[in-house]
Amino acid sequence: MRRNLITDVPGLKVGNADDPRLKSGVTVLLGDAPFTASAAIHGGAPGTREVALLDPQFTVDQVDALVLSGGSAFGLDAGAGVQAELAAMGRGFAIGSARVPIAPTAILFDLLNGGDKDWGEATPYRDLGRQAVKATAGSFDLGTAGAGAGATTATLKGGLGSASAQLDSGATIGALVAVNALGSATIGDTPHFWAAPFEQDGEFGGLGWPAPFPQDGARLRTKLDGLSEGANTTIAIIATDLALTKAELKRLAVMTHDGFARALWPAHTALDGDLVFALSTGQRKPRDPLAETVELGAVAAAVMSRAIARGIHAASAAPGDVAPTWRDRFSGHVG
Repeated sequence: MRRNLITDVPGLKVGNADDPRLKSGVTVLLGDAPFTASAAIHGGAPGTREVALLDPQFTVDQVDALVLSGGSAFGLDAGAGVQAELAAMGRGFAIGSARVPIAPTAILFDLLNGGDKDWGEATPYRDLGRQAVKATAGSFDLGTAGAGAGATTATLKGGLGSASAQLDSGATIGALVAVNALGSATIGDTPHFWAAPFEQDGEFGGLGWPAPFPQDGARLRTKLDGLSEGANTTIAIIATDLALTKAELKRLAVMTHDGFARALWPAHTALDGDLVFALSTGQRKPRDPLAETVELGAVAAAVMSRAIARGIHAASAAPGDVAPTWRDRFSGHVG
């Protein structure tokens, strides 16, 4: 049964771990087996761990997990926690008798969101990474959960989103995203999402496109208007069961960034570290490689835009929040 989650791609599980007091958390995507992956970074202020090895020119072809974390650079500790838990499971890249788990990690900045970040000498992210691995399953929470637990946008609380689709060939594609953008996911002061043209089955309210389009709808609304200018970055994963090389996955990640631009206004700014991981479980061989990869990239962008809107639509309020949720601000339009 389709869940409309990235775990609709066979062989993938997702786990969240978060701390309401901290207003931050970690999300881990784990494969039943190692998978091929690459990445594309289009934001100007990224924070990453082990991402360089995903470039097609480098040796390691498969990884064990992908990690999304809050905490800015402190959140990179989540990758170490995930790596430690995977090692305990006997997972990892084999080098002689040694095994080294590979868990590329990307972070977002949520240090100024009202949470208690006075954690002392050791950050909590290593433990949160281990907890997220232990929590991996086919179903998982959206909204104020995992890496999206403390996320915000220019006008609303952000969150963790996911969505999926199937190609005509039968291949599956799924998106997972922690939305913490400098810009806005909704149009002007309306409850309508920029991603509305791609919505399926009322998954984020079913409001469609505003009619008429508000005169100030395209006016920029960013965190520079109020929230911290450093409190940004949308980080995401796009996954498929279609067998792709690292080079093909790099192109898929690039095309998936179009979904950011369709769902967030603006996106890919100098103050965002916008990143997309792309992965393939390799379970389905392409029938027409060129045509299928073109279709895959187009659908990936649409699925990512839907996931972004779903993450914001699902966010829930918590004491000390610095931004309202979509549901609270537009309570008369909740769907």
